[in-house]
Amino acid sequence: MIDWDLAVATASRLAGPGPMITRPQAEAVVTELRDGANRSTGLVRDFTGLEARERTAPVLVVDRTGWIQANADGFEEVISPLVEKLRSKRAAASGMTEAVGSKVTGLEVGGLLGFLSSKVLGQFDPFYSGPGPDSGTGDAAGASSGRLLLVAPNIVHVEKELEVDPTDFRLWVCLHEETHRVQFTAVPWMREHIRGEIEELVAGVDPDPAKMAAMLREGLHRIGDVVRGDEDVSLIDIFSTPEQRLVMDRLTGVMSLLEGHADVVMDGVGPTVIPSVDDIRRKFDKRRKGASYLDRVLRRLLGLEAKMAQYRDGAAFVRGVVDKVGMEDFNAVWAEPANLPSKAEIADPAAWVRRVHG
Repeated sequence: MIDWDLAVATASRLAGPGPMITRPQAEAVVTELRDGANRSTGLVRDFTGLEARERTAPVLVVDRTGWIQANADGFEEVISPLVEKLRSKRAAASGMTEAVGSKVTGLEVGGLLGFLSSKVLGQFDPFYSGPGPDSGTGDAAGASSGRLLLVAPNIVHVEKELEVDPTDFRLWVCLHEETHRVQFTAVPWMREHIRGEIEELVAGVDPDPAKMAAMLREGLHRIGDVVRGDEDVSLIDIFSTPEQRLVMDRLTGVMSLLEGHADVVMDGVGPTVIPSVDDIRRKFDKRRKGASYLDRVLRRLLGLEAKMAQYRDGAAFVRGVVDKVGMEDFNAVWAEPANLPSKAEIADPAAWVRRVHG
């Protein structure tokens, strides 16, 4: 139903190569990012108090095409139950119809991945289950617990655009992404918890053609709200049922926690190892607000504005809780799924403290 090879090829053409640098410069960037990721492990552990084994996930410094391929593989795996569900319900289609349909959806997915590939600086993929960083050593413990992707051309582009110290900026990015690796390694149930929520989200799709057509009509009408500036509406909100939106609210709570926690760590650790961290944060936040009108519309449609809110609101939640009870008692949030904050508690840290700590 989706031509994934076409999606990757389309996205790669749209993405472009990024800033032009020499081969020695590129090799230096790769080395510095790898070193920054490895250096970050102990810094994150000391700041958060979370115990996570080192080298449980490979660190991949990739170009935009590498990021696109990794995410296409991930999307294909995540939505495969939905694809099978739709296939089992739809009427028999001719070979020509199916081929054309897969090309169209491949182009659509490719356009999405192409747009996103120039925006992402780094990403931790908790669902990757391939060889670990030590798998070539014969060590049985070499199984991977996810993988860390650092998108080198985007990092170089942003550091040049912001005119910040490259070494400081690269370590700053590594601190954020390494925090995610520590989160999922120190909290082993988190991976399956999020996977279960995603599976519930996918299972909620109703393949009935009439219902899907009605949702599409309503969705097209509400896209106008996005264009007019409604930041609370995205394509996910438009094309989802009330039951799916409840799942999305739970996912918003946990993703806000993860992203906000990583932002607090990168800024908290920063002053001890990154001399220009205040300058980087000020310029980076200003850049987030300075997108063009078209870019802001696309960000709202794709839910990227909501993603930015997760960083902001999640960081405020973490700081609010830590101010009240300290980091050690904040870490109760990782004890079990019941201790995760709801979407409402993200906006009210005191409510989470009362519920979890009495």
